[in-house]
Amino acid sequence: MSDPKTYQNLIGGEWVPARSGKTFENRNPADTRDVLGTFPHSGADDVADAVAAAQAAYNKWRLTPAPKRGEIIFRASQILQQRKEEYARDMTREMGKVLAETRGDVQEAIDMGFFMAGEGRRLYGVTTPSELPNKFQMSVRQPLGVCGLITPWNFPMAIPSWKIFPALICGNTVVIKPAEDTPLSTYNFVQALIDAGLPPGVVNIVSGYGPEAGEPLVKHPDVKVVSFTGSTQVGKHVSQLCAEQLKHLSLEMGGKNPMIVMDDADLDLVIAGAVWGAFGTTGQRCTATSRLIAHRSIVDELVSRVQAEAKNIRVGNGLDENNQMGPSINEQQLGTVQKYVGIGKEEGAELVLGGARLEDGDYGHGYFHQPTIFTNVKRDMRIAQEEIFGPVVSVIPVDSLEEAIDVANDVPYGLSSSIYTRNVNNAFVAMRDLYTGIVYVNAPTIGAEIHLPFGGTKGTGNGKREGGTQVLDTYSEWKSLYIDYSGGLQRAQIDNAE
Repeated sequence: MSDPKTYQNLIGGEWVPARSGKTFENRNPADTRDVLGTFPHSGADDVADAVAAAQAAYNKWRLTPAPKRGEIIFRASQILQQRKEEYARDMTREMGKVLAETRGDVQEAIDMGFFMAGEGRRLYGVTTPSELPNKFQMSVRQPLGVCGLITPWNFPMAIPSWKIFPALICGNTVVIKPAEDTPLSTYNFVQALIDAGLPPGVVNIVSGYGPEAGEPLVKHPDVKVVSFTGSTQVGKHVSQLCAEQLKHLSLEMGGKNPMIVMDDADLDLVIAGAVWGAFGTTGQRCTATSRLIAHRSIVDELVSRVQAEAKNIRVGNGLDENNQMGPSINEQQLGTVQKYVGIGKEEGAELVLGGARLEDGDYGHGYFHQPTIFTNVKRDMRIAQEEIFGPVVSVIPVDSLEEAIDVANDVPYGLSSSIYTRNVNNAFVAMRDLYTGIVYVNAPTIGAEIHLPFGGTKGTGNGKREGGTQVLDTYSEWKSLYIDYSGGLQRAQIDNAE
């Protein structure tokens, strides 16, 4: 392990400390003896400096032709490709998930960059015929200004890429506050943009905590759009703050994602999907498979086989290629997992696997928890309704497809869902009736690709989407243009009435 490095805020192209001089440490959740670096503990003054820098850079950047903006993003993606292994290892150290997953995280940023770079030569509007002669009309996108981005710790490079790349391609400038648990991956990501030739001030980083740095960013009057990914509770607060100034807002929040398993499902396929969906990233995904809604006729076999697979998951430091599941992100999150295990027991669910912290040997230096399975869970239990964000899955038996869909929809969230069945009719009924932003057939609830819209319904979001071309609507506004070359006054809806 190398000596910890001191990092600073990026403001107007310069690396500067927090005005207060305060810092915080970034520690490895798999081994808290490993300090990756110290980062600025920023406050409102630092945020104001960063917003001013972004505002100063905005006019020149928005007037840079979109294809040229795309070329910088393309070069940044190529740099990320070259540094993929280095950045993945940094991410495993600061976030905990295993190397196979952090490589995928970096790859997602690469993919998003190549996709958004291409939008620099599209950014399509529409042209339509006028109802009047000698008149032309069309619509175009226009940027909004300074974007305030607040990102979570579970995908510390992929999610910043979902926000920064589309914001830039539309002609906006950015201030990002990364999660305090995982700032390094955002720094690495932005360094690739700097090395690709991004002008100073177009992207600014202010590290710190939500109340001191995140809230001032949301409230700053020169921030025209806020994009937040995090908990539903905090997202509601962000929404209220933005409403006071009528800011544009994109929210991506929690999930309680169901996998429906019908009696005709291929159980070999189900087992692989259920274990990956529930315990991948230690269950710390907003799309994690946290509920298995299984037909009663196969539920016992399903539980037995998932239990057999899950108990063999190798838990440990993600830098070891043999390990399959890493730690919780911090002591607080581990405590949340333990709290919900206790709630599940109190509610009368049957604990058939796990349920405890791992503390022996090297585990004692990190925040490790066993893969955990509850069975005989009722749909209204808290462990079946509330997001846990840990390696805990609840199995709920049902008697029919209709009941399964009803149970699946009966939660405050609506991000991702899936169904395993060989019956094409049942698959199409589920795709129609599951009220989630994402539906999978014969696959778990995780695995979204960047070129389709990502987001959810109900308590998961506010209708905005990340990914795909739909994300451009978050970072741009429509402008309709009418050009009358008739040489006279023509009145729409009046002069064409006959």
